[in-house]
Amino acid sequence: MSEPETERLRRWRLVLGGGPAEGTGCALSERDQRLDRALGALYDSDRSGGLGSSAPSVPRWLGDIRDYFPASVVQVMQRDAFERLDLKRMLTEPEMLEAVVPDVSLVSTLISMRGLLGGRTKSTARLVVRKVVDALLKKLEEPLKQAVNGAIDRASINRRPRHAEIDWNRTIRANLRHYQAEYRTIIPETRLGHGRKSRGSLKDVVLCIDQSGSMANSVVYSSIFGAVMASLPAVSTRLVVFDTEVVDLSDSLDDPVEVLFSVQLGGGTDINRAVGYCESRITRPEDTILVLISDLYEGGVTAGLLARALRLVASGVQMVALLALSDEGAPAYDRALAAKLAALGVPAFACTPDLFPDMMAAAIRKQDLTAWAASAGIAAVPADPGPAVEA
Repeated sequence: MSEPETERLRRWRLVLGGGPAEGTGCALSERDQRLDRALGALYDSDRSGGLGSSAPSVPRWLGDIRDYFPASVVQVMQRDAFERLDLKRMLTEPEMLEAVVPDVSLVSTLISMRGLLGGRTKSTARLVVRKVVDALLKKLEEPLKQAVNGAIDRASINRRPRHAEIDWNRTIRANLRHYQAEYRTIIPETRLGHGRKSRGSLKDVVLCIDQSGSMANSVVYSSIFGAVMASLPAVSTRLVVFDTEVVDLSDSLDDPVEVLFSVQLGGGTDINRAVGYCESRITRPEDTILVLISDLYEGGVTAGLLARALRLVASGVQMVALLALSDEGAPAYDRALAAKLAALGVPAFACTPDLFPDMMAAAIRKQDLTAWAASAGIAAVPADPGPAVEA
């Protein structure tokens, strides 16, 4: 039997589980037998064994799967274990937390369970969350800073600069077509200068985040992006989370971990009330970007929400509805409400964390966000051509 055929049989043997009718006749090596037991403990409820309820066996199993599978597969298996084997309760034990591979889904689980954590377990949970947050900051901080600062710089170009304010590099690039070969110089027909400094922020950003359980990963990413934007002098950032109540966490934005442990995942949803709170805090509508991060399953007054959205857009606020801010694929959301918001000038689409910096840059430049989404390969929700909404 050739090597490829042997490997194919080995894989089928691991998939089928070695029951009497599996028919491969393939014998497993000692290592493959351990791998097979790790898979069987999770995915084959008919086999003897399993993870059971004893705390020592769970960390041992988690260590085994780290040895046998790449990190991306380990994260999938951990999520499956939490769902299939009810291992969430095991996260109340610090030994278990120390054994898992930290990822965004685990952070979401810990946030939802924070009321059950105490003492040493809570401290361990904070360390796990901190590890994930630091890794995400390392990945996402610079792209967001560069995108936002670059967009603000372009948005604040001074086209009638005094001599001391001229940005010569930008001016030369803008006038290359006016190069005079005989004089070996450029005629600066268009002069571009640095934007005049402002005592306050140039843009106000409000992140309004749905705390419902389905938005858990979006809450994690939103908290991190909020912390990054709060560190930028040219941007004033407000972070508001809501269920049926509204909580303003702007004062905690310097510490995303503190923000996450202040979030209460689950419960009802009153988007109208949350947007109303955000509306009451907006003082410079023409310079404000309101990002509503929600699946739009409204438990409050839908007509009131639509009226507020219409008022905000009419006042000059750039409002966008992100149906998800995560890497989890196509989200579930209220399509009818998303279409009605789109008809009012509030684009609605899902966004991955990698694309969020570019989206914010486009919003700062006051681009058409529906067109931006299309250029980024994102399908925005089409507008509902139904009856107009009265403000």
